[in-house]
Amino acid sequence: MKLGIVGLGKMGNAIAYRLLQGGHEVVGFDLDEKALRVAQTIGVEAADSIEDVAKKSSIVWLMVPVGNPVDSTIEKLIPHMGKDDIIIDGGNSKFTDSIKRYELLKEHGIFFLDCGTSGGLAGREIGFSLMVGGDKSAYEKAVSILKSIAAPQGFGYMGPSGAGHYVKMVHNGIEYGLLQAYAEGFHILKAGQYKDLDLEKISSVWLHGSIIRSFILELSHEIFKELESKVEKDVSKIIGEIAEGGTGRWTVEEAEKQNIPTPVITQALKVRAWSRETGGDYATKLIALLRNKFGGHAVKKLG
Repeated sequence: MKLGIVGLGKMGNAIAYRLLQGGHEVVGFDLDEKALRVAQTIGVEAADSIEDVAKKSSIVWLMVPVGNPVDSTIEKLIPHMGKDDIIIDGGNSKFTDSIKRYELLKEHGIFFLDCGTSGGLAGREIGFSLMVGGDKSAYEKAVSILKSIAAPQGFGYMGPSGAGHYVKMVHNGIEYGLLQAYAEGFHILKAGQYKDLDLEKISSVWLHGSIIRSFILELSHEIFKELESKVEKDVSKIIGEIAEGGTGRWTVEEAEKQNIPTPVITQALKVRAWSRETGGDYATKLIALLRNKFGGHAVKKLG
């Protein structure tokens, strides 16, 4: 199957790579010429424009920043897509925006799937976790490409329009809480009564048999191992500011709307805001390093 991709940054490139490895053809476009050239080296056919992508493929995957870039891309695609063609938004769009886009495209006879995409940089090799919302018939038409992109058993139909991004929103809210819990725990170990504790060793022990072992703990262990090999073991040059893409805040807003208490996620959100005002502490520095590990998010440093 031939698939179009608009947005060939780290995640878009990884998705293109997995599709190519799965035997699909990929035509892609990115405003960044460097990203487009890199994509060509792995076998992506370069398109001249967003419109050109639509002309060459009946399914187009969007991996562009949330908000207006998604809407403007869809506007450019619409005139060049045929009846029953499919647009898939694989970014972290707000689920209510996805519902609006679904309704707009429905008027033009085009299917729209909202796909929550999790896995970060590691997804390139091990596959992604895909949470898909929209018409079931469109989902079934796209199963072969979803299977190529996803980890084994790592994709599924979540429900009608918006459900995919809704599930991913809650997923990210959980991520906020998990990162905060791990970071606070290691902060206590670092600055508590036993100040010479070996965090690399502790995280290694926890990874084997502990009930709190996880991918985030694996990444924490990698960070402590890397820090141990450097002169600056205390992360003193790292600024502990934690950015956010909106999904955590949307999760809390939805919880409040449904009268569901979410003290852990809410507090994690507040800590992120505090970190951007103050520069944070050891725990927020660790979260910044973890976000860089799994998602390639930038880490601010002094000097």
